[in-house]
Amino acid sequence: MDYYFGLSQTIGIHTILGLSAYILMLTGQLSLAQVGFFAIGAYTSGILTTMFGYHIMPALLIGSLVAGFFAFLIGFPILRVKGLMLVVATIAFAQFVSLFFFNLDWRKNVNGVEVGPDSTQGFREIRYYAANGWDSGEVALFVWGFVVLVMAALWWLDRSRAGAVLRAVGEDELAAQSVGLNLTAVKVIAMTVGGVIAGLGGSLYAHSATYVDHLTFSILLATFAIAYPILGGLSSVFGTPVAVIFIQGILVEGLRFLGDWRNLLFGLLIILVMNLKPEGIIDARVAQLLKRTFLGRGKGGKHA
Repeated sequence: MDYYFGLSQTIGIHTILGLSAYILMLTGQLSLAQVGFFAIGAYTSGILTTMFGYHIMPALLIGSLVAGFFAFLIGFPILRVKGLMLVVATIAFAQFVSLFFFNLDWRKNVNGVEVGPDSTQGFREIRYYAANGWDSGEVALFVWGFVVLVMAALWWLDRSRAGAVLRAVGEDELAAQSVGLNLTAVKVIAMTVGGVIAGLGGSLYAHSATYVDHLTFSILLATFAIAYPILGGLSSVFGTPVAVIFIQGILVEGLRFLGDWRNLLFGLLIILVMNLKPEGIIDARVAQLLKRTFLGRGKGGKHA
């Protein structure tokens, strides 16, 4: 059972990472910086629990807020560019963060043991769950509690005026600007919220994995972050977890016997979806069908 609980933790954490990219993609921005915010949250929360004895909850909160702060800072200069230049700029930020943690050497003696980031050796000794007697099932429930909270918040946001503003900017910037929307402010807010969510995912990951280093936060992970909402579709927040379950649960784990051939299948999957279902697995039509099935059956019957 530990294997399945561990897999559910991975799926939950990757869902949070994908949702951090989802909210920014609603504004039409394709960012690979999410992995940088993920790394900031991971290291910040790990330092707080391991080196300073923080409880997991404030450590997660602070890790998320620190990641969101950096997302806010880089949002102004980076979001002034578009298209390929935005992708390049966000990759540069992610690589800067990775190199920063590659060189971070900050050790502290805690109960006679040196703990903390150790430059090229990575950051070990993140043992909060084990030290407090949590088993893998409890950790999985803890992670999925945050997944549900984030999804509920984004589901509500998507149906509010704020969600309409985000989608308006993503669909037509000129039209959105003509009705008085501040494009820079909207994009920076989306980047900041996405940074907070990514920081939360990184914080949870660090404590589940118990070890992180600069290689953890690779371009492949950044690609996964944007692939989930692309494959799942931007019409509904539920598309992202569906894509994560398919990729991590089936493609990565279920087809592990194929080895590196899975990377080829991943590329083919993206090509197929972009050609056959360019709006994602759960596109507007599927999202509307699901909504009518689970939420509006009675109302639909009256109109009929």
